[in-house]
Amino acid sequence: MSYHHVAITTKDMQATHDFYTAAMGFELVRVEKAQMGKTAWAKHFFYDTGNGEMLAVWELHDDAIDPGHPTSISEGLGLPRWTNHIAFGADDQVALDAARLRLNMAGHDVTEIDHDWCTSIYANDPNDILVEFCTTTKPFAEGDKERAQNAVTSDDLEDNVPPQVTMHSAL
Repeated sequence: MSYHHVAITTKDMQATHDFYTAAMGFELVRVEKAQMGKTAWAKHFFYDTGNGEMLAVWELHDDAIDPGHPTSISEGLGLPRWTNHIAFGADDQVALDAARLRLNMAGHDVTEIDHDWCTSIYANDPNDILVEFCTTTKPFAEGDKERAQNAVTSDDLEDNVPPQVTMHSAL
């Protein structure tokens, strides 16, 4: 089953729009505006991620909301930035490399991690939300499903080999 959209919140819509169009390559396809009370209102922007599934961005206008509120999904909850993130699929390594280059050309540092079964690139959006593009590089190995099922109820499993990490600085 696919998903329709994932929604995040921004405090700087222009910076968010620039990131998701220029750096991520998404297309803004719709906006809705709604009153949320006498003085509160919001805009809800929808970006097509390339396959009909969307990322939605809320721009809130409400004096009751602290203007300093965190927009980072993880840090707003007191968690490390990398825990809650949004991962988008890349069809293959060529598409992943193109996404990395687009992010770098738009001025964003990118971290690339080879996880041994998939390769991912990571960057932070203007809201301190970690975004990822990921491509699967090889099929799951014999025993992967069983190991995963066992890990649901047990911590008795070996650590994975540390992944290979490459940093790509903004151009």
